[in-house]
Amino acid sequence: MTTPGRRRPYPRVRASPVAARVLAVAVLLAAGCDPAPSEPAPPVAAPLSLPWQVVELPVPPGAPGRVMLRDVTFCPGHWFAVGAVADVKGGTRPAAWSSPDAVTWSALPIEAKTYYGDQNILATVACRDGRMAAVGAKVGGAHGNPRTSSWYQTPAGALREVTAPFELYGGPQAINVTRLHAGPAGWLITGNRMSGAAAWLSPDAATFAIKERAPGLASSAAGETWAFDGTPADDGWLIVGGWLPSGRIDRDVAGWRSVDGAVWTPVPAAEPTSDYEELQRVVTADVPVALGVRGGKFGAWRLESGSWRPAGTFGTVPPGGKAGVRSLSGALLAATTDGSAYSVWSSSDGGRKWLPVVMPEPTVIGGEGAVAVAAGAGHWVVAVDNARDALIYLTETPG
Repeated sequence: MTTPGRRRPYPRVRASPVAARVLAVAVLLAAGCDPAPSEPAPPVAAPLSLPWQVVELPVPPGAPGRVMLRDVTFCPGHWFAVGAVADVKGGTRPAAWSSPDAVTWSALPIEAKTYYGDQNILATVACRDGRMAAVGAKVGGAHGNPRTSSWYQTPAGALREVTAPFELYGGPQAINVTRLHAGPAGWLITGNRMSGAAAWLSPDAATFAIKERAPGLASSAAGETWAFDGTPADDGWLIVGGWLPSGRIDRDVAGWRSVDGAVWTPVPAAEPTSDYEELQRVVTADVPVALGVRGGKFGAWRLESGSWRPAGTFGTVPPGGKAGVRSLSGALLAATTDGSAYSVWSSSDGGRKWLPVVMPEPTVIGGEGAVAVAAGAGHWVVAVDNARDALIYLTETPG
């Protein structure tokens, strides 16, 4: 074990006479040669340091417990956040908050309709026309699988659980549900089934219909599809994820477009590589911009001329599968994890260059930790759950 702050003692090694003569010749040869000019190292961009205001979310009415914060989003005039309240015995109940300014937050009334809905941890939130919807889950049942529920906000302001058949999200064909999205065409949930990437669509978030084995989106004999995220696109939807061609062990970045959710058109990588690559989050900036993994780094891709074209890279992705992009806002503010801590990044040029954003305190991952980002009304919001406190960090959008 090495004592902190001290050098490790290395054993001394005595050079042989032959090695000494070889070294002397090498030194003489080097002295008679002009060294090749070295190119200067590219300048390292300074981290973006901003003044942050810290807001603590209130504990919703009901049994006491610790607030768990999982996601945050913005609609004109409205901010929404979702998560849960955890008691000392490990029980949870769903929780959601709204705010007009990201400073003053109020808990929304919760109307759970099922046994597992009453225990949901709300993981993803979206909004349109001033109202929000959410998707959450609670692990349970004989096989310990997630029991997923969707939720919508009533005209009275409460968040109400949608009762749905178990196999809509679960059952023998289920793999996972990833993200919820809102747009002009309605609402989209992305996820995966045994048949590959899948989508759930709704005009009002009150009832969802699954689109699995959809042509162009599902896996086929040519390869396997996997969905991570989605965004409104034109008159329909764009889903992003990964494509694993048959016979390969590494994914390529991929996307799929659809107007009606029934038939999808693949959006391939412009330059497939031998690195493991996948798109994990997507937003629409000047064009759709997606973030994901590119070998040992995080990477950005821009959807241009019908394919995903690589843009900037940043950070590091250690081996082990725990690293990833956790959140991305339309202002190209992103939260990533390297498997041990979260980082926040920003791009002001469409994803080509990324700067680290300095947060007031390091956010180390715990079993219950999470970070999400959102932008709107001239502000950035970073929602942090450090497994002790649920905090909203607020700052003005940099000029």
